[in-house]
Amino acid sequence: MSLSETKQQPTLSTPTASTAVPSWRTRLQLLVVLFKLRIVFLLLMAATGGAFLAAGGWPGLSNLLLLWLAGGMAAAGASALNQYWERESDGDMQRTRKRPLVTGAIAKPAWVPYVGAGLVLLPSLAVLPFNPALTFFLMLGAIIYVGIYTIWLKPRTLLNIVIGGAAGSAAVLSGSAAVGNWNDTGALVLSLLLFLWTPFHFWSLALLYKDDYARSDVPMLPVHTTPQQAAWWVMSHTFPTAIGGLLLVVLPSLGWIYLIPVVWITVDLFWSNVRLIQSPTPPNAKKLFMSSNIYLLVLLLAICAGTVAASMGS
Repeated sequence: MSLSETKQQPTLSTPTASTAVPSWRTRLQLLVVLFKLRIVFLLLMAATGGAFLAAGGWPGLSNLLLLWLAGGMAAAGASALNQYWERESDGDMQRTRKRPLVTGAIAKPAWVPYVGAGLVLLPSLAVLPFNPALTFFLMLGAIIYVGIYTIWLKPRTLLNIVIGGAAGSAAVLSGSAAVGNWNDTGALVLSLLLFLWTPFHFWSLALLYKDDYARSDVPMLPVHTTPQQAAWWVMSHTFPTAIGGLLLVVLPSLGWIYLIPVVWITVDLFWSNVRLIQSPTPPNAKKLFMSSNIYLLVLLLAICAGTVAASMGS
């Protein structure tokens, strides 16, 4: 609008919905969804658990800040690449049809893959000179999630998420790498638990949104089995995850502070899966999905508390 036009229109009109500037809350929510920051938080918690185990206690603030910054950027970048690749199939699913790359909230999304790739590459290359192991696991997690899971396995095989779960394992080992001890026994066991945890976590969600995945033609296991068969497949991963989580207590860096909350949350997780087998309904699938999130969060917090307590008592 020119200066002369401004003089002719002293009263500003209210902007329409199409021209209104998004509020900061709207922009923040867009970023949370685009970069899957809730999932990034869980991955950072997994990485933090790996760092505490490998350090045998408090890993040091500088190591944690490096891990959270580099790991958070890489995970967010991989998530943006995942959404960009799946933006068309996301429109076929009720669960994902409100994502910004589907709704058009991001009008010109061509920048997304460049920003996503940059978020993965920049921190990975920045830490390469002084911590090549951390670089390796940051890159490995992104490659597994974007290249192997999203692009290759997800549209082709029922077992896509089984192998895709290795991205969570890489997050744990990035944590142990950040403290200079990537092959610590406890961190390796925790990485295995993340590998086992991811399929039953995701299959319970897929069972809840079975019709969505059927419409999008994504070969998720619950779409190609009966609900009860899917519930048993879930148990095939829930059971070894539960056992492995309990057996972690034998590590000298953990103790009763770890075991007590983990026993409680393991019973809840196992019972949720039993109920799903008995009655594979959407409410029970949702309950198990929520229980899987709570289980992982409590397990990781118990690892952090248990290792610190054990190191102070030794």
